[in-house]
Amino acid sequence: MTAQPASDNFSQAELDKFGALAQRWWDPEGPQKALHAMNPARLGYVATRHPLAGSRVLDVGCGGGLLSEALAGEGARVTAIDLAPELVKVARLHRLESGTEVDYQLQSVESLAAEQPGSFDAITCMEMLEHVPDPGSIINACATLLKPGGRVFLSTLNRTPAAFALAIVGAEYIARLLPKGTHQYRDFIKPSELGAWLRDAGLQLEDVSGLMYEPWRNAARVIDRTDINYLACARKPE
Repeated sequence: MTAQPASDNFSQAELDKFGALAQRWWDPEGPQKALHAMNPARLGYVATRHPLAGSRVLDVGCGGGLLSEALAGEGARVTAIDLAPELVKVARLHRLESGTEVDYQLQSVESLAAEQPGSFDAITCMEMLEHVPDPGSIINACATLLKPGGRVFLSTLNRTPAAFALAIVGAEYIARLLPKGTHQYRDFIKPSELGAWLRDAGLQLEDVSGLMYEPWRNAARVIDRTDINYLACARKPE
């Protein structure tokens, strides 16, 4: 996939959709309830594969800062970026309440890559790739931003009938765990596609694991099945 200019690699409709949820982003019973439940599993996946204490970590598409603050809580020096002004504002306000040190910036990952290549030990980009026009451009920018030996951690949704049934029909229309229209099936990403983008960016795929959300206990866990939500870890060669 040909990379687009940084200024073009976003959907204003997507930014508006998530910006409208900003005021309840940190409400564990609000529209991002499932995201709150998945956060410990996402953090655990990262922490078991990369030492966080003292590491310089970038959270791409940080939203209101759920994962950003969790990473900082493990001792990482976190920079977090998003293109939705409402979300960055909420993240900065919550930082004041929690006392967590996170550097929130309203910036694209492509523009940051042009400014600070080779600056980060680890990068997280969770639940974002399926919401941008050119996921490959995001991955290329992450590769540029990583130090040699650094790792990027990604999560997204697989383009399978099971993912359509659970993530869209079940979560948005039946259980109403997510606002209707949160996801578009055509934008889901197969692991093979993600792997190709990672290889094209010069990154080495180390792991792909599933991420299962269990609404009956409002929690999530890392599993072997990758046909719905999945996580991936890739490394930049030394």
